[in-house]
Amino acid sequence: MSEFDSLMNKLLEQKPEISRKDIEDMIQKKKEKIGAGYLTDQGALFLIASDLGVSLSEPLKVEMGLKDLYVGAKEITLETRVMNVYPARQFSRKDGTQFLLRNMTVYDGDSRAKVKLWDEKANLPGIENLKPGDLVKIIKAYVKSDMKGNPIINVGSGSTVEPNNMQSKIPNLDAITDNVSNVKENQQNLVVSGILDGNIRTTEFTNFKGEPSKALQLRLKGNDGTIIRAVLWNKDENSVPKVVSSGAKARLIGVNTKMGQMGLELHGDEGTVLEIEGAKEIEPMAVRILSDTKSESGSRLLVATSQDKKLVNIVDASSITSDLHAGDVIELLPSKIYGNSVTIEQSSSVKKIDDQKIPTLSDVRTKIRDVKPSDGIYCIEAIILKAPQKREVQTKTGESILLSETFVEDDTGQIWLKGWRVQARLLEQFTQGEIISVTGVTAKPGLEGRTEMFLTAYSVVTKKN
Repeated sequence: MSEFDSLMNKLLEQKPEISRKDIEDMIQKKKEKIGAGYLTDQGALFLIASDLGVSLSEPLKVEMGLKDLYVGAKEITLETRVMNVYPARQFSRKDGTQFLLRNMTVYDGDSRAKVKLWDEKANLPGIENLKPGDLVKIIKAYVKSDMKGNPIINVGSGSTVEPNNMQSKIPNLDAITDNVSNVKENQQNLVVSGILDGNIRTTEFTNFKGEPSKALQLRLKGNDGTIIRAVLWNKDENSVPKVVSSGAKARLIGVNTKMGQMGLELHGDEGTVLEIEGAKEIEPMAVRILSDTKSESGSRLLVATSQDKKLVNIVDASSITSDLHAGDVIELLPSKIYGNSVTIEQSSSVKKIDDQKIPTLSDVRTKIRDVKPSDGIYCIEAIILKAPQKREVQTKTGESILLSETFVEDDTGQIWLKGWRVQARLLEQFTQGEIISVTGVTAKPGLEGRTEMFLTAYSVVTKKN
């Protein structure tokens, strides 16, 4: 007789008014309530017995898998792999005493679970050195529920977490990594990979508690071309390599899916691990400034080109380049390079040099027939065929934003040039028949799949005499 059947018979003996079929129905309802992957039939049986006021005193299986977890289990031992480790945080109890708490996420071949390490266990030797995929053994832990009823592993007095150097059948991190194209709504504790699409940026804001907060934002492109936005709360660019090339491979370890205003999104936090192909060391670069403007916050925004005609956007928040102008050639050691986005900070160095090998603006202009939708930066020269027109456009969220658009051509083709919000005002001074030079624009698919050009914060539009 199996242990489950033995426990079932013991429950039926103490509750003869309930049939085996009734208990089996209760088991299924209990598992549905707790959630798939969290509870075995035997674990559910213990919870049902407790609900009915019956004590099942059979010895419990102390070494188990994550799928066997149930609320109320004690002195359990598990072999798992680490998904991520959070920083230890200090909290206050109602009586004013302090305590430490560190969270972890672990996984095995069947499921994933949260772990809470209390007080001195939050700083177990080597705990901060654990990396995603490391094997560990959780010894003599107990299980409680979170606010949704899901089982949480607790490591307190008498419990511990130890590195496990033995061979294991638990899949490694690569084996549980899924491409971002395959994610679905309401998934938790995911490991996803994709290609970095566009730039990485940190936003700062005030949270609902009135405290200053930050978030790291990026986009991942999947195998089928799907692009999904990712937001990592309480993280910034310190977790990103200083040099990241366009189209770099990236992986997010420990994220959830959530529906946002623009569709499905990935959300993580300070425990999420971000892996991006890149380098820590930055080499000096020589570029020619093609144009300059200012952001709404007052930072200087430059469009520049290197000797190989690669165009870059440079943001200078420290006014290091304030004495430099369009046409100047400079050698700079930036603080960050993300694709075609270069950041200059106070620690950066910039000096003017004489290098005639660096192309000029006329050398790097693109003919309209060669403009393709991409993350690249373009500079064009064209004649205005249709006077710029401004109008208000209402978004899906009900916001009204300004759009200005004009139709331009050169000797190779025609294209729409558009500007949204602040950039819409860049076109208002021009009229039909004027020849304009435009730096720092991007190209994207527009209506009916045709390519259109869009002004950016770095764009400068001037009339050619």
